Amino acid sequence: MKHSLRKQLTVIFGVLMAAMFLANYLINSFFLESFYYTKKQEVLVEAYRILNENIDSVGNLGGEPSEMLDEICNENGLSYLVTDMSYNEVLGSKSNFYASIMKGRLNGYGIGVDTDNVRVLDSNDSYTIQVKYDTEIGLNYLEMWGILDEGFYFIMRINIEGIQDSVRISNEFIKYICIIGVILTAILVWVVTKRVTQPLNELTELSKRMADLDFNAKYTSGGTDEIGQLGQRFNEMSEKLEQAYAQLMTANNELQRDIAKKEQIDDMRKEFLSNVSHELKTPIALIQGYAEGLQECINDDAESREFYCDVIMDEASKMNTLVQKLLTLNQLEFGNDEVVMERFDLALLIRNKLQAVSILAQQKNAQITYSGEESLFAWGDEFKVEEVVNNYVSNALNHVSGAGKIEVTAEVCGGDTLEEQKVHVTVFNTGEQIPEADIGQIWDKFYKVDKARTREYGGSGVGLSIVKAIMDSFHQKYGVENREDGVTFWFELQCGDALYRADTSQSASGTLTAGKSKKPDREEDDSDVCDGEWRPQ
Repeated sequence: MKHSLRKQLTVIFGVLMAAMFLANYLINSFFLESFYYTKKQEVLVEAYRILNENIDSVGNLGGEPSEMLDEICNENGLSYLVTDMSYNEVLGSKSNFYASIMKGRLNGYGIGVDTDNVRVLDSNDSYTIQVKYDTEIGLNYLEMWGILDEGFYFIMRINIEGIQDSVRISNEFIKYICIIGVILTAILVWVVTKRVTQPLNELTELSKRMADLDFNAKYTSGGTDEIGQLGQRFNEMSEKLEQAYAQLMTANNELQRDIAKKEQIDDMRKEFLSNVSHELKTPIALIQGYAEGLQECINDDAESREFYCDVIMDEASKMNTLVQKLLTLNQLEFGNDEVVMERFDLALLIRNKLQAVSILAQQKNAQITYSGEESLFAWGDEFKVEEVVNNYVSNALNHVSGAGKIEVTAEVCGGDTLEEQKVHVTVFNTGEQIPEADIGQIWDKFYKVDKARTREYGGSGVGLSIVKAIMDSFHQKYGVENREDGVTFWFELQCGDALYRADTSQSASGTLTAGKSKKPDREEDDSDVCDGEWRPQ
């Protein structure tokens, strides 16, 4: 990492240590010697005070002051000499090997000579403090000379040659310490910061994975310090972000579905308006045309006027039927029509319906047969089930061709309990098959496989949509499938009989004539029903 925290900390601490050592080195170089001179001047002044306050007129120093002065001399390497006005020695420090030299220096200073190689540090009426290089000995001294209150001359000096060597050696030592200290500090910081930066690097990687929506990433280094607590908060944040993201995805999916549903509803509305307009356009045009013909008396004979009136009434009836179906479908689709579940005889309903359309079947030279029980109870809304049967049978009559057969069956199948048993009803008609591409769309409103033929018998394309809405309201299955010689529509209802027993039931089947029936010349296998794909043998 270019801007690694570990590197930055190592550099910062290294620079700080180097700065501290450098400051110490510079302080030693520029201020240690001056500090030493100041402390030694204080020693000289203290020795002068003891000497000046305790020496008597004959040059004697009391016992205790003398001991104090000797102690100062021993601790600081101080030598002193006291003379009278004639420069005769009166008092001096013990083991003073340079007493004669000091006497000569004092004499020279008194008469104003021997001032070479001198640097004065402090001076007043009583004494002068100076740095003097002694050429005879070859050493630098810190000297103090002057006159005491009792009239005696004095001189004191301390060898300062050692302090300069000490400063030089100290600076050289500090230089090495500085280099070693900086290196050791850098190594120590590099090692120590690893414990800090490693969990931080883990947190960085964790945040990166979280940014990539990988919520399985967790902080695993642990710890009870601030970084450990931060890692724990990262784990909690990861879990909450995962939950929030899941909720967001759910909300987004719901929003997408709502948008798609809205678009679908909008498309359905446009399609509905277009289809209704199209369906109503032709009958309205016919009604208008024939009405104008009547108004203008195009044909004066009664037969022509009656024909015109029949066309108008027929087209008006078609429009009324379409509107009624649309209203029914609207109520079903929006749940405004209440479903009343009841137990009724489905076999009787089917037979009555087939009896009602028998005349239409004769007009089309079609043969309608029913195969099923004499009495077969089912659960459902009887009026809506009648609408389903009516639509299936009407659809079969409108599309029957070829052999002209329409076969209706009603059978019980399913499990051993009443709740598992279903009544399976099929309506088959011979004729053209439904193209496979259209099978999934025939349940849509206004969808017509053959528009010209549908118009011919007055179909609106709404009947099967009503069937779909009714069966969805029952939560039951329905469907269609092509057969080799025609098409079969089917639906199922919950069985309303006691446990069905085929061997004890009476069957009523055959060609419908005046409400009676006889068994047709074909048999069904129980395995071919109630699977949503009934296939007669």
